[in-house]
Amino acid sequence: MKTAALRHFLDLDVLETGTLRRILDMGAAFKAKRPLGGDAKPLAGKTLAMIFEKPSTRTRVSFEVGIRQLGGEAVILSHLDTQLGRGESIGDTARVLSRYCDAIMLRTNRADNLAELVRHATVPVINGLTDLSHPCQVMADVMTIEERKGDIAGKVVAWTGDGNNVAASWIHAAKRFAFELRLACPEPLRPHADVLAWAKREGARIQLLTDPDAAVRGADAVVTDTWVSMDQEGTARDNREKRHNLLAPYRVDERLMGLAKQDAIFLHCLPAHRGEEVTASVIDGAQSAVWDEAENRLHVQKGILAWCMA
Repeated sequence: MKTAALRHFLDLDVLETGTLRRILDMGAAFKAKRPLGGDAKPLAGKTLAMIFEKPSTRTRVSFEVGIRQLGGEAVILSHLDTQLGRGESIGDTARVLSRYCDAIMLRTNRADNLAELVRHATVPVINGLTDLSHPCQVMADVMTIEERKGDIAGKVVAWTGDGNNVAASWIHAAKRFAFELRLACPEPLRPHADVLAWAKREGARIQLLTDPDAAVRGADAVVTDTWVSMDQEGTARDNREKRHNLLAPYRVDERLMGLAKQDAIFLHCLPAHRGEEVTASVIDGAQSAVWDEAENRLHVQKGILAWCMA
């Protein structure tokens, strides 16, 4: 059984800026094929268990490719592949996987599931996504902005749309990386009160708005996400229509993007629904950085894996 101090990657608010910077530096070095310390395969002989309670493209492929490029192996599990689908507790699953593997990544509908996994695991745990946060994604986004526009400190990032789990991780990032975050959200879809209270306590540079024009004007980066998340796809049609009506004014189109700085970039964590949260002319246009952003999930997650497991 592993007894050394564990390095979990759970949320940006519980990690120090220096640690997050170290992870970004490692990711950038892996991307440049000049790994810090010179070891291109620091995780040789290591195994990552990945549990998916939600479908995934980028999270699954980037983590699986990443661990293999670092010399390790991946075991990929859905809740139907394990006894979780038949009622075994997350705690018991954590205890067992800790005996077989060197780290566990979980992508789940409920943050409580991640917390239970952490309580019982004796290996590092990585937050691949919960209903409350998506830190791996926002780390890749920070990397992308810095590749395009230099140090993110002092920059202005505008979020327009649902104040969801990705928005929450942007709020955490605003404090940790010292940039200004403007969030334009409909009143009923504001970010969770707990994350807003954390931002206020920590003195994060956050503006919470309802006007997307005010949020985007003069911004260095414009960010949005889907209007209906995977865990909401089964909701009644009238509820979906209500969300669409609330969010329609927050669509990123050429007019809205034109209010940002001339060299501003557009980001979207994907999958995107062209014509809903963003128009095709924006996501496929010259200011879009979404494909670099998607690629950077691989590189930053290699940094996360190396930091957690090396």
